[in-house]
Amino acid sequence: MDPETRLVELHLSLPPVPKPGGIYQPVVVLNLVAYVSGTGPSRTDGTFITGRVGADLTLAEGRAAARQVGLTILAQLRANLGSLNRVKRLVKSLGMVNATAEFSQHPQVINGYSELMAEVFGPDAGVGARSAVGMVSLPGNIAVEIEAIFELHA
Repeated sequence: MDPETRLVELHLSLPPVPKPGGIYQPVVVLNLVAYVSGTGPSRTDGTFITGRVGADLTLAEGRAAARQVGLTILAQLRANLGSLNRVKRLVKSLGMVNATAEFSQHPQVINGYSELMAEVFGPDAGVGARSAVGMVSLPGNIAVEIEAIFELHA
């Protein structure tokens, strides 16, 4: 499956790559592995989706925020690798949801991201190991933060 072609077929537009919010690299490539730092839901206008799921945002809105994080991660990968076609497969993701103490559907929120990865990279290469957890807060009050590890083609 050609991820660049899939973006076009799915009518997806990637947001601009946000500047790091601290002293770190958004993507580090070591051998044939790309490590993507924690990434938030950046919109095409450069703003972020903010709020706590269970208070400010519904499950559906949290899920949409997680999907937007996925688009931001794809933008970062493309910017660093030159093309998403260099990605062989998603290996592992950690999804963090800014949520109330009572909210317990963190995996369903992160599914918004996971479904996007499967759509872009395919049902095998786009589905990796995953963790989904709730956080009492995230930087800048962003709704979701996800970090990921991808295997690259030689």
